[in-house]
Amino acid sequence: MNSTDLYRELTDAAYDAPHWLRTLADIGTEGGILLLMAVAVLGWWRARSGTAHRVALAVLVPIATAVAYVLSELVKSVVDEERPCRAVAGAAASIAACPPEGDWSFPSNHSTIAAALAVGIAVAWRAALWLALPVALLTGLSRVFIGVHYPHDVAVGLALGAAVAALCAALLGRPVTGLVLRMRAGRWRVLVEA
Repeated sequence: MNSTDLYRELTDAAYDAPHWLRTLADIGTEGGILLLMAVAVLGWWRARSGTAHRVALAVLVPIATAVAYVLSELVKSVVDEERPCRAVAGAAASIAACPPEGDWSFPSNHSTIAAALAVGIAVAWRAALWLALPVALLTGLSRVFIGVHYPHDVAVGLALGAAVAALCAALLGRPVTGLVLRMRAGRWRVLVEA
């Protein structure tokens, strides 16, 4: 997969963008994930007194995100794709500092985490989809805009995070719901002591 030309176009646009937009993109690359984490915590807070299934889905958001991140890191260690801020000749200078060598590009961890959070939030709290999905997409886009990822890194990261979150909800929703029911019934001590 090669998206070098699109990378050059986006980093050229970033280079020509107003300073406030470059600053916003640089801050937004981390801020988007922090915002999604806050929404996930709020979703759990809202779900905690609801049905056991709602609680289970809310609890699975950080679990799915952690699994997606680990898978992303495993793929990075196999693919070893150099960061475009070092590898693409003739591209505009990146807005953010280029990560050190050995911090591979493919797939984008930020995009993976953002998508896992967004899909997990959407499954657990559908009303928050209007916020979670655009924030995840903008977080991914910001990674290219600031010059540290190729577009294909972001696309695969978004797909990986979304798929892992959806699979975790589908495969673990019922068992975790059962665990929540046992905890609510006071049988948790019996499970722990056994």
